[in-house]
Amino acid sequence: MGRVGGSADVELDHPIDAVWAVVSDFDHAAEWQGTIGDIEVLERDAAGRGARVTTSIDAKVKVLRSTAAVTYAEPTRVAWRQERGDLSALEGSWTLEDLGGGRTRATYALQIDPGFGLGMLIRGDVEEKLRQRLVLNRPEELRRRLAG
Repeated sequence: MGRVGGSADVELDHPIDAVWAVVSDFDHAAEWQGTIGDIEVLERDAAGRGARVTTSIDAKVKVLRSTAAVTYAEPTRVAWRQERGDLSALEGSWTLEDLGGGRTRATYALQIDPGFGLGMLIRGDVEEKLRQRLVLNRPEELRRRLAG
């Protein structure tokens, strides 16, 4: 079993600053990201943003815990990399592109190495359903959050 992941994007009728405010706010991420059960900010950077966060991810086959370091390149990119957790590796990011006229393209990327044990459970249809839940659904969840 290899890595699970990919990327997906969405064009939004919102300015980049409004989209940035949502994707960089780890304190409220569990409110709109369907697979996140809870999130705890362990450390903050000088701007008060989450610098280290612990999340629980509902992967359906198992609830996974992960502690990640977060980096920011405001207002175009927020990224995280697992420091420790139930997965062998996890890396993710939001990349934002200002399209002009108050529109933004948001691209979500996630790569997970589940490791051998969990990897044995994630095959075929399960792998595709997991990719849908963890990657492909995320941009539409962002659209709904911004609309709501």
